Amino acid sequence: MADEPNCQKYGVPFYGVSWVPPSVLSRSDLTKSDHDEKPKEEEEADDIPKGNYLVFAGGGGEGRSGIPNAIVVSEFDFASNSLSATPVTMLGTGADLPYRMTVHPGGEGLICSLPNSCRWFEWDLAEGSEVQKVGVKASEKKLPQLENIGQQLALAFSNDGSMLAVGDENGYLRAFKWPSMEVIIDEEKAHSSVKDLHFSPDGKFLVSIGRGNPCRIWDMKSSTTIASLSKENDEVFGFGRFSQSSDGKQVLYIAAMQGQGGYIVTWFTDSWKRRGSKQVVRDPISAFNVSADGKLLAVGTVQGDVYIINSAMAIQMIVRKAHLGLVTALMFSNDTSSLVSSSLDSSARVTLVVEKKKNGLSLWVVLLFIVFAIAAYIIRTKGYLP
Repeated sequence: MADEPNCQKYGVPFYGVSWVPPSVLSRSDLTKSDHDEKPKEEEEADDIPKGNYLVFAGGGGEGRSGIPNAIVVSEFDFASNSLSATPVTMLGTGADLPYRMTVHPGGEGLICSLPNSCRWFEWDLAEGSEVQKVGVKASEKKLPQLENIGQQLALAFSNDGSMLAVGDENGYLRAFKWPSMEVIIDEEKAHSSVKDLHFSPDGKFLVSIGRGNPCRIWDMKSSTTIASLSKENDEVFGFGRFSQSSDGKQVLYIAAMQGQGGYIVTWFTDSWKRRGSKQVVRDPISAFNVSADGKLLAVGTVQGDVYIINSAMAIQMIVRKAHLGLVTALMFSNDTSSLVSSSLDSSARVTLVVEKKKNGLSLWVVLLFIVFAIAAYIIRTKGYLP
């Protein structure tokens, strides 16, 4: 793993990861003159994705472990399939561990969950620089509604960035309009502990996964629970992600544990009934994500493996020992061409998504048919058959 340029260690155990929104990079481009003309070679190279930044959050927590608590920004180059060997930016957060993170999809900034509060951070653009660089900095903007509320275990913005949801270790679920912070949901006992949150693509629903009541669906217009999804047998729900199926309808995926295996449970979003369930990995699932187009799902395990699965629940790619420690977070790029993963072993990896060859099986069938045909011809011509 050490010799792979698409995998780097930055000295910080990571708990959260995200691609920096394209709008941030566009804003950085605006710092350059609109009248600057590009050489022909640069124009031809524009088809190659570049300037792709990632942001990670994590650290060693309180104490004197010597491991910093920080937000780290790195850069990924698609042309060479490599992550920057050193961080573009590393912003220390002192004794406060940024345990969870959510990035505003419109490029406004990001929120990190610290031990007792949530803090807003802004993108730091290298204005006037010939080389495009994106960093992160502490913001003067305060979020009083998120101060002194304890450790938040789940944070999520809606797809359009108009809503924010947070859930804590005691089961308190809060949802706000953004950026006004007008309260939408204020449920003190949504769960005994909130583990995961995710908005539906249209922003109508919010799924909350937690202990106690394992899964609740919230209607954002009425601010009420409209469904409670029950587990079967000894299932333990870990993560929930809304997406869309091939027929254009919304679907809800829940990553669950049953025994020692990891399952994906699929739910209809009109009736909130089970659509199906399938075991996809033999180990416990520690991270889960779904691509924006709904075509791919990603699973990270406690063994450090990363699986990319298609919407038919067939495994498309496996990266064994992608990390030496358990996988803590996953996220597909906007175009689904790559997947970033992070781990407690302080490593970050970007995996380029390779499409499974659709004609691979049919080619083998053709070859076998040719072999049998030749064998049959030889047998007949030699007189082995009457």
